[in-house]
Amino acid sequence: MKTLLSWLMTFVAALSIVPVKTLAKTDKKPNIIFFLSDDHRWDRLGSAGHPFLKTPTLDHLAKKGVRFSNMFVTTSICAASRATILTGLYERTHQFTFRTRPIDSRFSQASYPILLRKSGYKTGFIGKFGVNVQQKDREAMFDFFNPIGRAPFFKPQPDGSLRHESELAGDSAITFIDQHKGIGPFCLSISFNAAHAEDGDKRPGIGHFPWPKAVDGLYEDVPIKAPRLSDPKIFESHPDFMKKSMNRIRFFWRWDTSEKYATNLRAYYRMITGIDNVIGRVVKHLEKVGMADNTIIIFSGDNGYYEGQRGFAGKWSHYEESLRVPLIIYDPRAEKKRRGKVAIPMALNTDIAPTILGYAGVKIPGHYQGRSLRPIMSGEKPKNWRRDTFCEHLMENGTIPKWEGVRSKRYVYARYFQQNPQYEYLHDLKKDPDQLKNLAENQEYAKVLKRMRKRCNSLRDEYGGKYDPSLVANYIAEQQRKRAETQAKRKASQQKKKKQK
Repeated sequence: MKTLLSWLMTFVAALSIVPVKTLAKTDKKPNIIFFLSDDHRWDRLGSAGHPFLKTPTLDHLAKKGVRFSNMFVTTSICAASRATILTGLYERTHQFTFRTRPIDSRFSQASYPILLRKSGYKTGFIGKFGVNVQQKDREAMFDFFNPIGRAPFFKPQPDGSLRHESELAGDSAITFIDQHKGIGPFCLSISFNAAHAEDGDKRPGIGHFPWPKAVDGLYEDVPIKAPRLSDPKIFESHPDFMKKSMNRIRFFWRWDTSEKYATNLRAYYRMITGIDNVIGRVVKHLEKVGMADNTIIIFSGDNGYYEGQRGFAGKWSHYEESLRVPLIIYDPRAEKKRRGKVAIPMALNTDIAPTILGYAGVKIPGHYQGRSLRPIMSGEKPKNWRRDTFCEHLMENGTIPKWEGVRSKRYVYARYFQQNPQYEYLHDLKKDPDQLKNLAENQEYAKVLKRMRKRCNSLRDEYGGKYDPSLVANYIAEQQRKRAETQAKRKASQQKKKKQK
């Protein structure tokens, strides 16, 4: 088994032998804009076949570019997924999610923004960062950094009005573009908080997805049918630990009645259309200032999303609704014959960083675990392209069970390894694309199960080894100790002041 220490030694060696190189000086480097939406599954686009969801800008970019129909996150939660996007590494390697230590500097220093800056790019970030890095690493990443949070989504403005987070992100993006016109290439990351819900708002009937005012009333006249896979028998087929998980708890916040479901779905879709509107503004501004012909646009989501399917809400688990996300890449310089294509090969969130670096002409670090998608964009068939991927969820949360597994073209294997005994899933996507049958105990699939287990073990060990709960526990204990010390000092100071009076 490859230990994390041995992996890090390999990593350091890779950094020492893989220098940063750029395109030839005669080549004009493209600008790159990377849009990332929150809680956005792969089929919530008009171009992906949705019957009424309005995403005209993204559909146009897909028509002019390439849409990847098999794009997956390796961990379905925003913190870990965004860390993977930033570093090109699996969660098992970078070891970052909620309640963990900041990303190790060895990984942060090899993130795509830092490597781009070293190669001469101006870098910017707007919106939801969602990742904890050391201050010196964050400062090294971006020339411009404008974090915008949610809760509330509507921010008060100097004139007393309220403006939605998505629209503020668009305003900031346009300002960045104007400031960088004609001064060299840039890479701007625009990360929306939408279409994430305001989780703290659990009032029924009002919609937990605050949408921009520009889409008021949209979808109000659209009949909302019950979701696919909403038969109660599907939920009941799950083991007790999944029936009691956060996936089920949040179902009752937003999806458990037809009225709540319709209200929240319309609101959620309005948020997505609101994102599309903002992207449209940015695209039009690029055209206005004469930068559209040399600006690559990438759009993806940080994780999938349940809208009541299987009796669930949220993400976090091994099903398609949780792991599969959209990906559109538009390169205005591409040949006309490469426009409007749908790419079938499996793409991952680990591929975002190497793809951005590849377009910028920056040498991709040898330790990256993803691959550049540029060859696929060009119509090539890269040798030895992945046939499967490791996937996992390691967040410390008593209501979200940890799991690890493998998704291949035909099979999905997942094991919820903290259950006693561990609980396994095996799905045959060819015969059961909706993943309704668990074949883990089916003797006809015994050889497949054994093979998928072995593959899961192999990938797990390659990316960092067995999960070590002490990494999180020790950090939590350390933070609690620091808070206790701070509180004790504050109390002592207050008592001292009282005595002095």
